[in-house]
Amino acid sequence: MLKKRLKLLVSILLILSVSACSQGKHDKVQEEELPAFKKYDVPTELNIVMGVDPNYKSYTGETPANNPWIQTIKDKLNVNIQIDWFATHENMDQRIDLAISSNMLPDAMVVSTYQFNQMVEADELEDLAEAYEQYASPVMKRIMEGANAGVKEDVTINGKMLALPSVNPEDFSMMWIRQDWLDRLGLAPPSNMEELKSVTKMFVEGDPDGNGQKDTIGIAAGSSLYDSFNAGPGSFNLNPIFSAYDSYPGFWLKGKNGKPVYGSIQPETRIALAALRELYAKGLIDREMGIRETEAEVVIEGKAGIFFAPSFGGDWPIPEALKNNPRANWQAYALPLNAGGKFNVKMFRPTQSFIVVRKGYEHPEAVIKIANLTLRDRGEYGDIFQPLQNMLVPRDEISFSVRALQDVLAGKREAGNFKGKTEYPMLANDLEVINNIKRPPYDNTNIEYWNIRDGNFRRAYSLLVGGKNLYDPNLNKVYGIYNECRNSFAKQWKYLADEEMDVFTQIIMGVAPLEKFDQWVQNWKLQGGEQMTGEVAEAISL
Repeated sequence: MLKKRLKLLVSILLILSVSACSQGKHDKVQEEELPAFKKYDVPTELNIVMGVDPNYKSYTGETPANNPWIQTIKDKLNVNIQIDWFATHENMDQRIDLAISSNMLPDAMVVSTYQFNQMVEADELEDLAEAYEQYASPVMKRIMEGANAGVKEDVTINGKMLALPSVNPEDFSMMWIRQDWLDRLGLAPPSNMEELKSVTKMFVEGDPDGNGQKDTIGIAAGSSLYDSFNAGPGSFNLNPIFSAYDSYPGFWLKGKNGKPVYGSIQPETRIALAALRELYAKGLIDREMGIRETEAEVVIEGKAGIFFAPSFGGDWPIPEALKNNPRANWQAYALPLNAGGKFNVKMFRPTQSFIVVRKGYEHPEAVIKIANLTLRDRGEYGDIFQPLQNMLVPRDEISFSVRALQDVLAGKREAGNFKGKTEYPMLANDLEVINNIKRPPYDNTNIEYWNIRDGNFRRAYSLLVGGKNLYDPNLNKVYGIYNECRNSFAKQWKYLADEEMDVFTQIIMGVAPLEKFDQWVQNWKLQGGEQMTGEVAEAISL
């Protein structure tokens, strides 16, 4: 009798499993009859550009021009993606700026806030309002018009929807550090700036890689020292060091009198610059920061011990570093803390980039359909080589996914508990594959307990190593007060921001004295900074 019951139970489970699988496929087929996923009767071409090395290949041999995304878009939508040109991530902005100024535009591309403002002013953009209303999927509309209400309004000008805005998850720059170097030298992760100075000194002088040579770097950094209010968070900046001194350059903040103040001109920023100047002078920050071919070079080559990046540092550049050294144990921490024991983090607005369509393109709805498809199937095909990659997820996408993975690995919940969370397009795949990637013990994230060859490793590592810091008890979230996508001083702002970055870089690298900061502050005010502060105050109605 017991055997019969067991056979019956197994049969029922098999039927339910097959039924659920069949139902999922059936739902997808039905969904593809909706306008949001409707396949064109005749082939439609879409010319785009991509910010990626054209020679780059994934582990499985996929390339920017030949990968599952390109084929899926062709098969499901009958849209042929043509790539006009490629550029590396470092050169992408410059190439897009040139395309905008010459009006030599692809059919669609992803641009920054400043570039979007330029294209609006030049009247180069197609109105997407009708295409969005008719073809945006229900999931897309829930993300853009639900808890993130307002992002659609950011791109709607005089009744025209001139872009498809991104909705980015909450994330911030954090410390990624070689745990294996710390272990070899008998060190703990540096909790404050004094400890950071000591640890980086040992990373430079203590032969942490054990090759008998003095060839290692403490902190890797790029040309962008910090993220400004309209872009971020980014990688290879020095945000956490500024924040450890309660400095928030590039951010508009509410001052003590309730009026807006610009973080870069505050006394705390001068103090932070002095500290960074000392670190650089002692050789604890990469002496070639900002002038290397790629900012990730020293991490990938295994020569650097620390870099600062958001949780997606586990997606890039760590997997590339692991190709050279599979035992490089990169771990992430919400460090260094400020004098009050808090980890200050800049929190950025949801919209950081925009999919735009050139004015006159015949099929603007094709861009909406592709966005629907990439939103729905992102969990199946991942982010690598995704055309018109523009994040569109709930603000809590990272933190929600982290907790779900932790709970499932710990046996607290079943993967099936999260069925129907379609706003989180990667979650179903995350939960399905996690046991193939993360080896026990599940609460130990050291690199030895991961299957780094699995194609899903990048995202899982980003979430469970980097993303877990979104729950750190020492977090102090600092929100900028200026969230407008458009402003009347875009051109002047770019000039001042470029000058600011140049001056700060000169001070840190010792090319200019620290006192140049005081002179720069006065020039900033005279060259439009005070006027901009007044306009910011008016824009936010303070």
